[in-house]
Amino acid sequence: MIFISKILFFTSHHGFYTVIILLVFFVLLSYMTRKAWFLAPIIPLAILNGIAGQYLNAWFLNQYGVESTAVITSDVETNSTLNDMYIHDYEAIVKKQDGKYVSTYFSTTSATIYPIENAIRIPRMEQHFPVKYIPGYEKNIVILYYQSKEGNALLKYEKMAPVNSARIKYEADRTNKEFIEEYISALEDYVKYYESEEYKIKIEELKKELKQLK
Repeated sequence: MIFISKILFFTSHHGFYTVIILLVFFVLLSYMTRKAWFLAPIIPLAILNGIAGQYLNAWFLNQYGVESTAVITSDVETNSTLNDMYIHDYEAIVKKQDGKYVSTYFSTTSATIYPIENAIRIPRMEQHFPVKYIPGYEKNIVILYYQSKEGNALLKYEKMAPVNSARIKYEADRTNKEFIEEYISALEDYVKYYESEEYKIKIEELKKELKQLK
């Protein structure tokens, strides 16, 4: 597991050097076997690593790693950009199973985050956040963003968005059955994840209102 973790850390953090290694390996293989078709996998593998390298690393660490915590100790903005946003270089310390810490690093483009999604969410400096790693190679971490305080707050905010939208519609027209049903559905979805006695009472009130309109 440690060996696999080391390989995945290298390929996800050093994409350029990974391409060079692939190039050298397959060129030598082609030369030694006298078979040119061994050159064919170079470009597909390079593209695949660039697109899915971090995702594979995230899945592997979440599946087989042990949970711990980490803290970002340095956040440096670079001159490079990604989607019109400046790329940041980070340094962090990771808590090992013996309670001691080890240093690691990543950037906006190489950070491994779970759950896998098309978004780069990195906790703020000096805030302890949950991670997973393979014991023996704590340098390679996956950030469990939604288990952090910041991630939980974001999830709660996102769950509130449909509730607020449905509430505004309902308050504009309290006789609209569709609006009431939407409001009930949004509140029920919210209380599945977050305990709220106020919302449970509101759901019952809305259901009574809906019955009176039918």
